[in-house]
Amino acid sequence: MRLNYILSDLGIGLKRNLSMTIAVVVTIWVSLALFGSALLANSQVSLMKGNWYDKIQISVFLCTKDSGGRGCSGAEVTQEQKNRIQQVIQTNPDTAPDGVFSESKKEAFASFKKLYKDSPIVSTVTEDQMQESFRVKLKDPQRYQNLVSAVAGLPGVDTVQDLRQYLDPLFKALNGLQIGAIFAAGLLLAAALMQIFNTIRLAAYARRREIGIMRLVGASNFYIQLPFLLEAVLAALVGAVLACGTLWLGVYLIVMQRAQETFRVWQWVGATETFRAMLYMVLVGVILAVIPTFLTTRKYLKV
Repeated sequence: MRLNYILSDLGIGLKRNLSMTIAVVVTIWVSLALFGSALLANSQVSLMKGNWYDKIQISVFLCTKDSGGRGCSGAEVTQEQKNRIQQVIQTNPDTAPDGVFSESKKEAFASFKKLYKDSPIVSTVTEDQMQESFRVKLKDPQRYQNLVSAVAGLPGVDTVQDLRQYLDPLFKALNGLQIGAIFAAGLLLAAALMQIFNTIRLAAYARRREIGIMRLVGASNFYIQLPFLLEAVLAALVGAVLACGTLWLGVYLIVMQRAQETFRVWQWVGATETFRAMLYMVLVGVILAVIPTFLTTRKYLKV
């Protein structure tokens, strides 16, 4: 009997507030889809950072007779200078164990010819014009400045290059987009919360006399609140399911079908990150339904 009443009351509430319920579903749909996109954007930035930062090496290029670096004096780097530079690199606390690799002019020229094998520029460059270098892998790629400062300006050092200087602007832009998506998602989630508040408030007000009678005959608070709670949770779950479907479709079409094939150098979010985001989306959707329902209906439980 109680179950029949609850289901009947739920059906009546949905019919009375059909337009508001649809508005709640759409608002939750859009807000949770954007929220899930922000979560995936965060995961994507983390994957890209982990993928690239682990591969980052500091390149210390040594002087040639044509170099113009501040550590050069118009002459080739001497063996004594190379030994000193290598010692500074190897004894630096940020250098990874066995993380120092030297590249001779011959090796640099071979790499150059392989990289530009189809370019006419190969015929204009000689091995003697190549620069010797040290390639250094760090324990923590985030702590690159210490080693750069220690090496830059040493006698025999022409330039010090670090890939982070090119990657950091990209990651800053991605982080900015991520923050913008989270902010927009937050605004839409707040709008969804207010929408649910208004829907439940109107439903409870329309049935305030019924609620009063049920309180007088001894019905528990939870029993009275349950139809309203189910109404809100049902709308939230429908919106969450639509948002999850939208997110999965977007990941499948944009990431799996295009990005992973076109930009294979990047590591992209996949099913694991997407399902994790979906779980958070459903959880947030349920919270958006439960909290305002309990807060709104409490006012009408007092007789």
